[in-house]
Amino acid sequence: MKHGFILGKFAPFHQGHVFLIRQAQLQCEILTVLVTSREEDAIPGWQCYHWVKSMFPELDVRHLIGSHEPSGERIMQNLPAGTSILFESGVEHRFLAQSLGIQHILIDPKRKHFPVPGAEIRKDPFRYVELLPPNVRAYYIKRIALVGPESCGKSYLAEKLALHFNTVFVPEYGRTYCEKFGMDSTPLDFAHVAGGQLYHEDEMALEANQLLFCDTELIVTQVWSEIYFTGKCQPWIFWADHVRRYDLFLLCAPDIPWVNDGLREYEGHRAWMFERLQQELESRGLNYEIIQGGFEERMASAIQACGTFIRINA
Repeated sequence: MKHGFILGKFAPFHQGHVFLIRQAQLQCEILTVLVTSREEDAIPGWQCYHWVKSMFPELDVRHLIGSHEPSGERIMQNLPAGTSILFESGVEHRFLAQSLGIQHILIDPKRKHFPVPGAEIRKDPFRYVELLPPNVRAYYIKRIALVGPESCGKSYLAEKLALHFNTVFVPEYGRTYCEKFGMDSTPLDFAHVAGGQLYHEDEMALEANQLLFCDTELIVTQVWSEIYFTGKCQPWIFWADHVRRYDLFLLCAPDIPWVNDGLREYEGHRAWMFERLQQELESRGLNYEIIQGGFEERMASAIQACGTFIRINA
C-alpha cells in the first residue's frame, strides 16, 4: 500500500495546493498533509492547518510547530509508519526526500495549471481572488466593527453601510439571543452570545465582498459583562477579543435619543460605556473613528471613514 505525504506552510492555502493534494491522492492509497509553522509566522499555523483540514476533512492533516524549520528526523517522527513518498510541485524538498530514503514525485513541476507563486498571492490576495478557496478568501476580508453603547445606531449603520459598499453585515447576535431566552443573563449566557457572534461573523465572511461590517464584537461583550457582573468577564472572552482582528472600529457616540425597544435597560450607562470602550480601543492601539450626530450625519461620517480606510489600504 502506497503511503505518501505533502509538506508545506500553506500560507496561504490556494488552488495550486488543492490541485497538488488531489493529484497526490490519485497516486497513493494513504496521504498525509503535514502543515509546518513557527510562532512568529505572519499567518498563524493553526489558520493554515484549518484551511487544509476544512477543505480535506477526510485526510490525515497534521500540524507541526517549531522555532525553526523541522529536521528530516522530526518530520518522520510526525508521520505515520510506512510513509514512503514525498509529493510536491517543485524541487524544494528533493534533498529532504533523498536524505530520508523515500521516493520524490513531482506534480506539475512547470506550474502549467497554477503558475502564480504563493508569495505573489500573499502580496495582493484580491488580485488573485479566484485562486483562493472561500474559507481562505474570508481571512483576507477587511472587517469593520460598529461598537458603542445601546441605542446609538450600530444596527442601522451596519445594514446601511453594507448596502452602500455592496457587501454583507453581521447582525448583533446578543439581541437575537435575548429575544429568545430573555434578559436574565448568566455568565454562561454571555459565553453563548460571544460564541454565537463569532460563529455568525465567520459564516458571513464567506459571503462578503472584500468588506464585512460587524454589528458589535467581543470588546462590547466584555464591557457588557463588566456591567452585568460587577467588573468581571470570563477569561476566554478576554482572550478572544484580543485575538480577533478588526481593521477599523466605528465607535458610535450616545448623542442621539435613547429608545426603549423592550430589550434595552441601561440608558444611564451609555456615557460610561462609551468612555470604557474608547479606553479599550486607545489602550490597545486599535484603529477607530468616532461617529456622532444625527442619523444622516452618522451615515455620512461612517461612509467617509470607511472610504478613507479603503483608499489607504488599497
